[in-house]
Amino acid sequence: MSALITEPFPPKFKPYTRQTIHQARQWKWLPEEQRVAVQVVSHVLPFRTNAYVLDQLIDWNNIPDDPIYRLVFPHRDMLPPEQYAHLRDLVLVQRDKAAIDAYVHGIRLGMNPHPAGQMTHNVPKINDAPVRGLQHKYAQTVLFFPSAGQTCHAYCTFCFRWPQFVGMDDMKFDARESHELAAYLKLHPEVTDVLITGGDPMIMNTRQLAAYLEPLLEPGLEHIQNIRIGTKAVAYWPQRFVSDRDADDLLRLFERIVKAGKNLAVMGHYSHAVELRQDIAQQAVKRIVSTGATLRMQGPLIRHINEDPASWAELWQTGTRLGAIPYYMFVERDTGPRGYFELPLAKAHEIFQAAYQMVSGLSRTVRGPSMSAFHGKVVIDGIVSINGEKLFALQFLQARNPDWVRRPFYAKFDAEATWMDDLKPAFGHARFFFETDEPMPQLPHKIIRLAQAA
Repeated sequence: MSALITEPFPPKFKPYTRQTIHQARQWKWLPEEQRVAVQVVSHVLPFRTNAYVLDQLIDWNNIPDDPIYRLVFPHRDMLPPEQYAHLRDLVLVQRDKAAIDAYVHGIRLGMNPHPAGQMTHNVPKINDAPVRGLQHKYAQTVLFFPSAGQTCHAYCTFCFRWPQFVGMDDMKFDARESHELAAYLKLHPEVTDVLITGGDPMIMNTRQLAAYLEPLLEPGLEHIQNIRIGTKAVAYWPQRFVSDRDADDLLRLFERIVKAGKNLAVMGHYSHAVELRQDIAQQAVKRIVSTGATLRMQGPLIRHINEDPASWAELWQTGTRLGAIPYYMFVERDTGPRGYFELPLAKAHEIFQAAYQMVSGLSRTVRGPSMSAFHGKVVIDGIVSINGEKLFALQFLQARNPDWVRRPFYAKFDAEATWMDDLKPAFGHARFFFETDEPMPQLPHKIIRLAQAA
């Protein structure tokens, strides 16, 4: 394990929210219009940032166009003009809390708060009772949402899990105990991967995190080969892995998991190259991989944030040099303020292809652009012409039905399409092959047992 970088006074994490952002020195640098927009729109979308993001990642000479500013600060254009105008009046003039809450709730319900069947098709059961805080969409992988990890060091304005943070308790995933996870996994030997997600599990201290992870090392769960931790802390608070009080303890936890014979994969969420330019962010990567864990880099392609292929290429190249693995470029999901962030799929493919061409083979582990749609992860392989017809070439990288995986299929080219639901089948077909009225079969999977590390 790498030695801890010591500083005379390591920075302490301090979040800023709508109620406290005025305490940040940068607040007074914003034009009045921007400050009003933050106060209004943050009633709908969660707003939280911290001093590291404000001091190190945002170029305050480029407001409001700085990508990280747009990534964490709400903008008026994230709401339709009529909604913004009415909410602005409620917040600044009428100041009627009940009226604000009712209007905000209506706006949120119209934002598709749980896309891709998260609440209707992904929640597993034990003895016909839903298991709180778990999702099981693909046979091999279970998602676990520990209650102590259901916040982040800063919130992204595009986040598809925004209902976790805004008080929509009937739409929130959180597990208060870990024993149900272990019980469920013991009933499902086909599961090889557990993804600890949120929110951000790295908001927890090491003791809390260990309470969720260490039970996965116990007898009876040998079929769990991979433990993943989804986190944005690598970008928003890399101090978590370097200079926080229990940063060394955290890395020792990672080492114990690896020594126990599990693959520990830190799924690092990066949105822009600037997030990996800071020395401490690069130290965080080096310290994570020094434990034997892997760090995989992923993030969505977002209008206003990361449309520049050179930024993606820099991010992947820097990560590869530090020992991280470029993993996914996602298409922004159909939720939240999607009209503000979405890009046409044709443009997404163009950006991915341009960035891919700029990097060497070591960085070409990245896959994309990929849509995490209802039926599975669909990647845009290319734009092709077959018998004179311009088409999207697509395939499933992961699917509810495993027989669909890596099966090529085609959709009519649509320059305006931004999501899977916008696409029409090619060659005159009425439906895609996976669209059927029949229930999707739960097929058995062959499990390959791996020898435990000595």
